[in-house]
Amino acid sequence: MTVITAKWTIDEYHRMIAAGILDDRRMELLKGEIVEIFAEGEPHAYFSSEAGEYLIQLLGNRATVRPSKPITLPNNSEPEPDIAVVKRLGREYLEHHPYPENIFWLTEYSDSSLDKDLQIKTKVYAEVDIPEYWVVNLRKRQVVVFRDPQDGEYASKITLTTSTIYPQAFPDLAISVSSIVNI
Repeated sequence: MTVITAKWTIDEYHRMIAAGILDDRRMELLKGEIVEIFAEGEPHAYFSSEAGEYLIQLLGNRATVRPSKPITLPNNSEPEPDIAVVKRLGREYLEHHPYPENIFWLTEYSDSSLDKDLQIKTKVYAEVDIPEYWVVNLRKRQVVVFRDPQDGEYASKITLTTSTIYPQAFPDLAISVSSIVNI
């Protein structure tokens, strides 16, 4: 028997949301598939919240920090990264969620979703040229930094437990790894 999964477009996904079909469930659209979002444990909620506040203070008016909000990608994906650092477009976001060209970098905090974030989402984001993607491995207290998307993969991957990250979009901005994962 051959199993064929139904693929959904972003418009169809939005219609399901508007119709209330997905109420009471935390979902996101990844490459046309509706995927359940894992419940956040206390460490996930704590670290992502604290890091979001740290980045807001650090970035000031240079960018907008959007915690756990959708982004819209042209590969029929509408994920909800834990932190999206995006261009300050103000009221334009009333018309659409951030598109790849609006995104400086994305961060996912991962424990139970680690495999999905390191394998599936890495490909989803690289495929649409998100320039930088961080996965915070809560199990090991590490930040995995993916950069330089090429042919649907990230060409660069570094894993940090200490030190400083200088985001590609803001090379003069020093972000302490401990402020992202060991707050």
